[in-house]
Amino acid sequence: MKSARSLPLFTRSACALATLAALGAAQAQPATGIEAPSSTAPAATPETTVDTVVVTAKRERRVSKGATNLRMEAKDTPQSISTLDRETLRDFATTGTHDALRLGTGITVDEWETNRTNYSARGFDIMLTQVDGLGMANDWGLVVGQQDTYLFESIELIRGANGLLTGVGNASGTINYVRKRPTNRNGGEVVATGGSNGLKRLAVDYNQVLSEDGRWAGRLVAAHEDKDSHLRDLHDRRSSVYGVVEGQISQDGVLTAGLSHGLARQRSPMWGSLTLRRADGSQAAYDVSASTSQDWTRWNTQTTQAFVEYTHALGTDWEAKAVYSHAQGQSDTKLFYAYSLTGQLEQDGTGLYGWPYRSEGESSSRSLDLSLSGRFGAWGRQHEAVVGVNHSRQSSMTEAYAVASAPSAVLPAFPYDGDVYAEPAWGAKSVAEDGDQRITRLYAATRLQLGERLKGVLGLNAIDLRRDGTSIYGGGVALENETTRKLSPYVGATYDLSPEALAYASYSDIYQAQDQRDVQGRFLAPMKGLNAEVGLKAEWLDRRLLTTVALFSARQKGLATEAGFDPVSQQSYYTGKDVDSRGLELEASGRVSADTRVSAGLSALRLTGPDGQDIYEWVPRRTLKLRADTRLSGLGLPQLRVGAGARWQSAVSKSGGAHQGAYSVADAFAAYELSPVATVRVNLQNLFNTQYLRTVQYGAIYGAPRTGSVSLEYKI
Repeated sequence: MKSARSLPLFTRSACALATLAALGAAQAQPATGIEAPSSTAPAATPETTVDTVVVTAKRERRVSKGATNLRMEAKDTPQSISTLDRETLRDFATTGTHDALRLGTGITVDEWETNRTNYSARGFDIMLTQVDGLGMANDWGLVVGQQDTYLFESIELIRGANGLLTGVGNASGTINYVRKRPTNRNGGEVVATGGSNGLKRLAVDYNQVLSEDGRWAGRLVAAHEDKDSHLRDLHDRRSSVYGVVEGQISQDGVLTAGLSHGLARQRSPMWGSLTLRRADGSQAAYDVSASTSQDWTRWNTQTTQAFVEYTHALGTDWEAKAVYSHAQGQSDTKLFYAYSLTGQLEQDGTGLYGWPYRSEGESSSRSLDLSLSGRFGAWGRQHEAVVGVNHSRQSSMTEAYAVASAPSAVLPAFPYDGDVYAEPAWGAKSVAEDGDQRITRLYAATRLQLGERLKGVLGLNAIDLRRDGTSIYGGGVALENETTRKLSPYVGATYDLSPEALAYASYSDIYQAQDQRDVQGRFLAPMKGLNAEVGLKAEWLDRRLLTTVALFSARQKGLATEAGFDPVSQQSYYTGKDVDSRGLELEASGRVSADTRVSAGLSALRLTGPDGQDIYEWVPRRTLKLRADTRLSGLGLPQLRVGAGARWQSAVSKSGGAHQGAYSVADAFAAYELSPVATVRVNLQNLFNTQYLRTVQYGAIYGAPRTGSVSLEYKI
């Protein structure tokens, strides 16, 4: 493998970002008219009717409750929160959620196959993904495929324990995707993109006010992307469409209903990843296009999601809310797995065996959430509270095909071509996995004004979790109504040091049922633990820039940890270990002038096992994310915006597997306004063409080399 030469490259990237920030500061304008930071809700549109709910005003002051279930700004939340807004996602051409999350402070994206990925934070897999504040745990922390970011207004990254959100989970964090919703203005845009690897993309976003009084509006969002890859023969085609309607019911109700459909077709995917370890202990190096896939393989998925949301005002201070969501998914796969019985290659590249697999699967999830939230007076002060109940059910079934006849399992020396293993003859199909998971949750949270400067956040979750079947919920072992009940508290506090700065602390216990099996095939006991965080948050430059300093500590007892691999069944087995995570996060995000935005996030942690020694060596102990962009108004080019970003991580390795030294990757963009309605944008990813392994957790895959794209954005 090439040397990453991370320090010189990172220095160049940091210098470029500093230059951008300096340019923006030199062009600083008076604060008058500066738009509010993303952590602050826009002011409400004045309305003549004050005794009823006016949906047009509610649209103008939408505030996500994804972090705490309470209407709180990021600064006032006693946890670390990052927000990737729509402008950032567009500037850096992150059309898929994997690339988007790589921008987030403290977030690691281990894309160890072409269609399965792990997200992690603070040393642990992120198990909880939500949409508009609702969702269930990811199976084993795995994410299959990725969503198109064009459907979302923003992505919120809440780091730390999620006890206040769900009552179950670990100490990593929560990803909350915030859907686009109708607005009060007619119009939209069309975005056409072309680029490296045959990239072709078209996206449309249009909003229409449906009634003369503005109380009903709808929005349609669609995106289609078709591209090859730097990996041999890999081809991705992804289409997404989303429609949503919102309006007022009677005087006090607001009804929202939405439907989305996604279709992804992947040709020649990798199932599993590269084996790079040689028998003599050295590490093989290949071209970045290296792939184990075969030409006949595919991984096709489709998902349909629908939701209905009704909010009803109960006077001026309280509202009731009901949300029902339903998701349905299907998959169709023909896959090929290349593996080594020893986990190593011979010196000549031989030692791999082939395993074909074909399946059809379906999954569904349904969720109903009923809540009551508002403000109340006590002890001469105003406080906030939310109480609710949520019931979710998730089921899945996979049918696998038998292999009637197949070529020899022995593969030629790697790297090989995509035609060295012919598609086998498939036999009958039968149910391979079938599982069901249900969770009922009672929750309550309150934000108390304890003094002029002191505020407290208290939360409590009571859960009833039931699992049946033989799928990943059962790990191949039959379950019959396995029941788990747990009460989880959450305590947080903030203290205003000044109007611009506060100190905070939070504490939550941790509880999570685990899907992994031990060497005898038995379920591991649930993981339990504690999570604590203290920090400082401050707003600068007339509330345009938010900075956060956080110290965190978490102990997870009995956490499922890979203990070995059975080459016959081709399955890993696990044992429970006590794992401690301690660290520091620093983040600054916002505007330093009217024309310039910056974002910087540093995460440093220590992960230790029950013996006090380092554990999970594939998790980077240090990560740094930097971004800056500016409009060149002061140089007489107000139509031109330029920006750059860089991400750096420390070295990672896997015992008996691959090693990746510290490296950094830089991206850049330039956007020029041709007219008030037309903008052309140029993006470059991996600007300095760094060669690196994007993960070493389960084998390895090379990251993409330098690529580019050009987009034309036209307002309609």
